[in-house]
Amino acid sequence: MKRFFFLAAAMTLLAVPNVKAQFGPGAPQQSGEPKAPELEYVVRLNVSLGQAFSTGDNGKGTRTIIPITGGTFEGPDIKGEVLPGGADYQLQVDGRSEIEAIYCIRTDDGVNIHVRNCGIIKMGGQGGMYFRCAPKFEAPKDSKYAWMNECLFLCQPGFGAGGGITLDVWKVK
Repeated sequence: MKRFFFLAAAMTLLAVPNVKAQFGPGAPQQSGEPKAPELEYVVRLNVSLGQAFSTGDNGKGTRTIIPITGGTFEGPDIKGEVLPGGADYQLQVDGRSEIEAIYCIRTDDGVNIHVRNCGIIKMGGQGGMYFRCAPKFEAPKDSKYAWMNECLFLCQPGFGAGGGITLDVWKVK
């Protein structure tokens, strides 16, 4: 079944003329060490958090829920507020937490954007802590933020003032 989906995806890509030139038969082969993708800074979110609570060990790990109570965000081309009502759902196992934060933001010009931010926190090791996420944005397709639906993003979280969290977000070019 997986093989069928892979073949279907490959055939779909090869049916697009520009993609065929880049990835199809006869396309140039990469040589040497691959070049890392470039990143473009998009936004910093300052998110305020409520009191965390746990549902306990569910057999897969310990589930912790951290309410998102508000905040602000600002970047070169976007600015607004983090809406209250979302939450960060963490599953903790052996010093590692899988993160899934689900919330909405509203731009200064009144556009609501849904955010789903998935990531990992790993305690210990040489760096002390690994904390990275990959947010996904869902903006209205008729808004000036529709481009956010078509890109991949990376996020470097940090701890903000007053027990909140700061999220610096880059678009993968």
